[in-house]
Amino acid sequence: MAGARLETAFGPLAGVRVVEFGGIGPGPYCGQLLAEMGAEVLVIEREGGNGWPNPITDHGKARLVLDIRRPEGKTRALELMALADVVIEGFRPGVMERLGLGPDAALSCNPRLIYGRMTGWGQEGPLAHAAGHDINYIAITGALAAMGREGEPSIPPLNLVGDFGGGSLFLAFGIAAALVERERSGLGQVIDAAIVDGVTSMMSFFSGLQKNRSISLERSKNLLGGAAPFYRCYECADGKQVAVGALEPQFFKELVERMGAPVDWLADQNDPATWPERTQVMAAIFRSKTQAEWCALLEGSDACFAPVLTLGEAEASTYLRARRSIVDDDGMARPAPCPRFSRTPGRVPAIHQSTDLVDRWLPGGVS
Repeated sequence: MAGARLETAFGPLAGVRVVEFGGIGPGPYCGQLLAEMGAEVLVIEREGGNGWPNPITDHGKARLVLDIRRPEGKTRALELMALADVVIEGFRPGVMERLGLGPDAALSCNPRLIYGRMTGWGQEGPLAHAAGHDINYIAITGALAAMGREGEPSIPPLNLVGDFGGGSLFLAFGIAAALVERERSGLGQVIDAAIVDGVTSMMSFFSGLQKNRSISLERSKNLLGGAAPFYRCYECADGKQVAVGALEPQFFKELVERMGAPVDWLADQNDPATWPERTQVMAAIFRSKTQAEWCALLEGSDACFAPVLTLGEAEASTYLRARRSIVDDDGMARPAPCPRFSRTPGRVPAIHQSTDLVDRWLPGGVS
């Protein structure tokens, strides 16, 4: 491939070149994950950006303003795609084709290109061209219906499940798999990463357990949805919260004994008929102490306990700092790259100037 590679290469994706077409949500986060693993990421964006500037998701990527609707912008984009290993785009189906930047055009210039397409509904199907957001995608997959309290509307879990779980992570996995396959075939391919597909796959755990009646997704009986008194959150005396997840009998025993709940609960822990009353009893017990007092009593034990922290509290957390899950970069707390590699670790990427990166890829730089 023409052009010099980064001299300060690092990580398992060192030397991999990614063109990311500016968007919001799952596409940029996927690009962040690749950059943290050592890929060179160049974002092609319109004037003014995507309207959602993000000092963490945008960090370590070079940015180049191009009007890809104009011939000169399209030509420059194709030149960069011809030198890339991966493309990430998150437009509605058909948009890139109408711009002359779709997979056929890109792969004709670069047969080794991995062309990653990030959408909510997928490239085809009855809803492919409809607008949507995370809440819609997790609604149609059966995930959202299981969330929330009995008799109340479902509560969306931020946009972690759809955009980032079913979207970004599956696209990143697809890109990694396609890069491995390319080593055998020498050819690139197109990845249709749809959030509805990813979330449907993520729901396979619950689907399988529901089919053999190991779990119920009815909210009043959902072991993992907050119905069980031993797998939910409670308010403390100071208004802060704690989370307990003592699913297994031995962990439930430790929780009961340490918090002073009735020991006869151990005999019928998983009987949903007992849960509402026991939830009230446990709620009263947890309200008797502050979050800090419960941490002193339960944290680090086998009671499966953790304090419920705000994002700001989490960034200052002693545990996350000791683990280096949170690191400081230019005076700002940010998540560390993950997962961790023994031989080729990722790291927070340096900020690249767009002209420097384009000059390395394409002699002559930006015209």
